[in-house]
Amino acid sequence: MTRLNSVIGALESGRHAFGAFAAPEPAAALEFAATDYDGLVFEAEHKAWDAAILRDSLQYLLDRRRIFSGETLAAAPTPLVRVPVNGAEYGQWHAKQALDLGAYGIVWPHITRVEEARNAVAACRYPRLPGEKLYEPAGVRGDAPAAAARYWGVSNQEYYAKADVWPLDPDGEILVVLMIEDQLGIENLPAILEQVPGIGMVMIGEGDLSQELGVPRQLEHPLMVEARRRIVGICLEHDVVVGHPHVTEGNVERVLGEGYRFLMSAPTRSFPGLDAGRRLTGRG
Repeated sequence: MTRLNSVIGALESGRHAFGAFAAPEPAAALEFAATDYDGLVFEAEHKAWDAAILRDSLQYLLDRRRIFSGETLAAAPTPLVRVPVNGAEYGQWHAKQALDLGAYGIVWPHITRVEEARNAVAACRYPRLPGEKLYEPAGVRGDAPAAAARYWGVSNQEYYAKADVWPLDPDGEILVVLMIEDQLGIENLPAILEQVPGIGMVMIGEGDLSQELGVPRQLEHPLMVEARRRIVGICLEHDVVVGHPHVTEGNVERVLGEGYRFLMSAPTRSFPGLDAGRRLTGRG
């Protein structure tokens, strides 16, 4: 089967997947459209939520040249969306709108309890009758597939067949990512992974985790090292992909060795003309 979701395609084949965060803006999407990232997470947790701008950003991420050349059947990188609501808020409508626009997955911030994780998966699934195959977690997503089906390049019926969560549905193209960002989330993570099917990935929220631990943004502090070790160990024990949000040239070898399989790195921009000019004019 040819995958529409490049992140899932990489992970299910045993490879690592690479991604980045981007503002939900057309200019950012255009900048990333020709890159080799597998996935792009549009950041709507700490940016303003605007469905119209998100829709335009998804469109600008499409690269028809790459589509026509056979590189991909959808967009590359594959667009995911980090929604604004924390897990305890049980938000569903942000996920519904993002998926209806064509997003291939939802990143859920601040998941701390089993019920929150179950809601996150359910919000990304269409309903079906009790007793049907793969019924749980029971879907609650509303039915409006036209725009998403067009974006994916499939018919409405084909979209229904593909728009389920992976790996619960092996043919699903939607990725549910849970962010673990505090001690309660770590404590409940084993129960979450044991009781909630359909979780495609766990990502560590280093910024908020470090705040709670009293070492804000001191990402290599021993408390942070231990917290990450616990999260990764739990995920590996339950055979769930774990993602690292701050991969750099300096830590990538260690990150790979620790077992992370989704690596998010910020693009680095250089300004050689400015740097040279400041140096030559004594302002360097």
